[in-house]
Amino acid sequence: MSVFDTISTPAYVLDEAALLRDLQILSGVQQRTGAKILLAQKAFSLFAVYPLIAKYLAGTAASGLYEAKLGREQFPGEVHVYSPAYKESEFPEIAETADHIIFNSLRQLQKFRPLCQGKSIGLRIDPECSTQETAMYDPCAPGSRLGVRACDLTAFPEVDGLHFHTLCEQNADALAETLAAVEARFSDYLYRCKWVNFGGGHHITRPDYDLKLLEQLIIDFSQKYDVQVYLEPGEAVVLYAGYLVTEVMEIVQKGIDIAILDTSAACHMPDVLEMPYRPPLRGSGKAGEKAFTYRLSSRTCLAGDVIGDYSFDERLTEGDRLVFEDMALYTMVKNNTFNGMPLPDIGILHTGGSYELVKRFGYADFKGRLS
Repeated sequence: MSVFDTISTPAYVLDEAALLRDLQILSGVQQRTGAKILLAQKAFSLFAVYPLIAKYLAGTAASGLYEAKLGREQFPGEVHVYSPAYKESEFPEIAETADHIIFNSLRQLQKFRPLCQGKSIGLRIDPECSTQETAMYDPCAPGSRLGVRACDLTAFPEVDGLHFHTLCEQNADALAETLAAVEARFSDYLYRCKWVNFGGGHHITRPDYDLKLLEQLIIDFSQKYDVQVYLEPGEAVVLYAGYLVTEVMEIVQKGIDIAILDTSAACHMPDVLEMPYRPPLRGSGKAGEKAFTYRLSSRTCLAGDVIGDYSFDERLTEGDRLVFEDMALYTMVKNNTFNGMPLPDIGILHTGGSYELVKRFGYADFKGRLS
């Protein structure tokens, strides 16, 4: 019997050993290149393990006030914040909390600069270099609201650094393409920077990732422009380091065998419907690959709340446990209580094999979000 057979479901489970593997890879990149790597909290914000992550990474990247405060309170390191626009009511606290403040436009920079005394100020640029096919995740698409184009800059905007973000789950070849575009459009400004932030989307801890190319790109760039290079991956920090454990509640036959689970794509792993994305499932195969194929669905009443079709060596029965893998990223930070669905427990599977329940949610968490 495994630990997954003994815990209440549904539950997000962070694998501490896998997390350490990812952190050691990222730490090695820092040591060999001099780059500083930040945890992008928009992908993963389980602050119970921030003290552990802080032993390996330089700080956190935030998308607004709340993430900046969480990074400052829970993670001993630098706090960087970027937002497409800042609210006037929130900005004084942002300026007090963050070390680096990055602006999305010249207007925002001009508006809030007087409040940024003693802070390192940056500007997000748009290199107009699309390296991916998924439109929702392409910040360089025509008409994007994210970053300033070179054609909109007539002079160096008197900032400490520049920031760009073009990647999503990509390898170092996409970064090489982006850097070529950045240099072609912004090289005159780069020489006047103290730092340059390469953003996120770098799948550094993936087995096939080209670490040598990444490290050479960082070294060459930092030496050429005499800048501190930052990277702010989210997924790479916890890639393949988490699970979502669920239980089969019912089997329905309607031309295909349908397993109703106590978890939900819409509520607990929204990327399944948004990207779309097929999460890996331990011990399963593609539809038809193994003897018994099931459509895995949810107990919400949303007709399209379907995770996907998977096959198994044995028939599924009520009470069986299923373990979805690579579920640490973009799950806890994006989940919701639509349809009154309970939020999953959050737990940690420690390196010694023990399981720690970190958080359990209940009715009050559902009710408290509504009125």
